Amino acid sequence: MVFSSIVFLFLFLPIVLIIYYLIPKIKYKNIFLLIASLLFYAYGEPKFVLIMMFSVIINYLLGFIIEYSKKISLLVGRLSLLLVVIVNVGLLFYYKYYDFFIENLNGIFGLELPLKHIILPIGISFFTFQIMSYQFDLYLNKVKLQKNPLKLGLYISLFPQLIAGPIVRYKDMSNQIDNRTLSIDYFTEGVKRFIIGLAKKVLIADSFGIIADYVFSLQSNELSTMLAWGGE
Repeated sequence: MVFSSIVFLFLFLPIVLIIYYLIPKIKYKNIFLLIASLLFYAYGEPKFVLIMMFSVIINYLLGFIIEYSKKISLLVGRLSLLLVVIVNVGLLFYYKYYDFFIENLNGIFGLELPLKHIILPIGISFFTFQIMSYQFDLYLNKVKLQKNPLKLGLYISLFPQLIAGPIVRYKDMSNQIDNRTLSIDYFTEGVKRFIIGLAKKVLIADSFGIIADYVFSLQSNELSTMLAWGGE
């Protein structure tokens, strides 16, 4: 779901805001935001939600490993952090770079290894690096272990930054998950920022995107220097 789409602007966002402000307690607001974020992500391709949930569950468990292994010894703590990197980078590599890697192997060594034609899950780079930032902060004692999987899931899946970033550090969000101030001033400021961002996206970025798409669709012999620079 794109933020500038009719479905988001006139259906998803108003419904989420109304229900969110009607819910009385923070913990229930968090549960609702988690459900809404998963529905938002599932709108593009429902099966990709399972990949994100798998990443959240695995990293939730890895968080406990880091928390307790670093108390054993420095070496064990570093090995647990290495495990986190291998698991997360491995997941990202498989979905984003596996076919690219196989194509290059086939080209360099003349092999005929089959491609998997893997469909790239939306936002996998963002939520993978974001959850790794939690693990690094946990290892460095900058944050406390999150023992509630729903809260960790909310941090990873929160829809305003899920598919396009920016990557938000867990230490910057952890306190707001449990304690946040709601006011008309904050809401007004948020609406103003959203409108400005939406205008930049629709009026500027999408307009230039049409030019860029046209330039990138041309063959190299059809491009002039100025046209190439214009497309960039």
